[in-house]
Amino acid sequence: MRISTIQAFNTSVRGIQDNYSAAMRTQEQISSGKRLLSPADDPVASVRLLQLDQEASKLSQYKDNLTAATNSLTQQEAVLNSVNNILQRVREIALSAGNGALDAGGRQALAQELAEREDELYGLLNSQNARGEYLFGGFKSDARPFERQADGSYRYQGDEGQRSIQIGSSRMVAINDNGKELFVDVPNASRLEMAASSREGYIAQAGVVDEAALYPGAGFRVTIHREATDPSLPEDADTNPVIDKYSISNADGSPVLDDNGDPVPDYTDADGNPLRLALEPNADGNYDISYAGMAVTLSGNLAADDHFTVGHREKQGVLDTVRQLRQVLENPGDAGTDRQRLAVALSFSLQNIDNAIGQVDGVRTSLGARLNVIESTQLENDEATLINTQVQSGLKDLDYAEALSRLSMQSIVLQAAQQSFVKTSNLSLFNFLR
Repeated sequence: MRISTIQAFNTSVRGIQDNYSAAMRTQEQISSGKRLLSPADDPVASVRLLQLDQEASKLSQYKDNLTAATNSLTQQEAVLNSVNNILQRVREIALSAGNGALDAGGRQALAQELAEREDELYGLLNSQNARGEYLFGGFKSDARPFERQADGSYRYQGDEGQRSIQIGSSRMVAINDNGKELFVDVPNASRLEMAASSREGYIAQAGVVDEAALYPGAGFRVTIHREATDPSLPEDADTNPVIDKYSISNADGSPVLDDNGDPVPDYTDADGNPLRLALEPNADGNYDISYAGMAVTLSGNLAADDHFTVGHREKQGVLDTVRQLRQVLENPGDAGTDRQRLAVALSFSLQNIDNAIGQVDGVRTSLGARLNVIESTQLENDEATLINTQVQSGLKDLDYAEALSRLSMQSIVLQAAQQSFVKTSNLSLFNFLR
């Protein structure tokens, strides 16, 4: 095979350049500490590193989400602890108000403290986090969830949503609880809402007695009437005595109607007005009245035109419970009927407060469970991050001992190639002819 001088020269130069490039590449690896300086160094490892980088980004985002979830739930737990403390104090006030030795002035003093507790509770239920979001507004975290109405009652303006955040590849955790489920949908002890216009009479007991016949509308009104046995004749204690009667109407006083819009015969007279029925005392001297699945017991000194309104209310918000208790204590009275009315109101209030405390405790338990999930997920996330880092290191970090050994060998090969080039470049026929 014939080898020209220029061919031998180019081959030697190319060998020197390749050896020099390899040595410089190794030097760059040693300087950077990285085995992979470009995807060409190891295409398979480069693809794997891209996958690991994406996984590391996800793990970093999950870590941020875990921190945000922990902060949100920890703040909510602190607020609920404060709410529970207030409700416990309200319960103590209700128990103190039932003390028979306490006079009207003492109960009014309790009402003043209750007003402060009510305002404090109202503020807690409108708590915000560090980002200015309302904790208990559901998805509507940018608007105040609870508003006080002109009549002193409270209205929930949030929704029933529950925000969640992803803390793992297939794991979500709720970071809030809506105020409707937590503070509004509290089981009502009597399942009814009651009001009375009478100063001497009151509702001693009330409850649902027939679920199938339960009245779904706005409620009904019981009105007390006093009239002579024979309205066409003058009243006379012996011959024409006055008797007590009652009538049933809608909450606004209009006659009750059936599903077809017609007056109900049992409670409406021929002229379409509320029918007056005989008011008969029971064995205890009280008066039992039932209508549309609901029953009430009237007690005290009933007077003409007294009316008692009853509505179906399965749930009652905790703020309204505290408000109603405050209103009862603000106008207590010391008469016998006042004390009996107070006892009934305190009984229902205590049950509703206990229901509210149970509702809050249930959510606090749920918060503890969610925080435990976050803690275990944080450990899993840290372990996955560590493994990811180790695998990445194995793929891209340089083995210095191997690299230094390789650089030494490449330096020797480069020197040999240079010396060889010097010798072979002088192999010319003209050198022998001189």
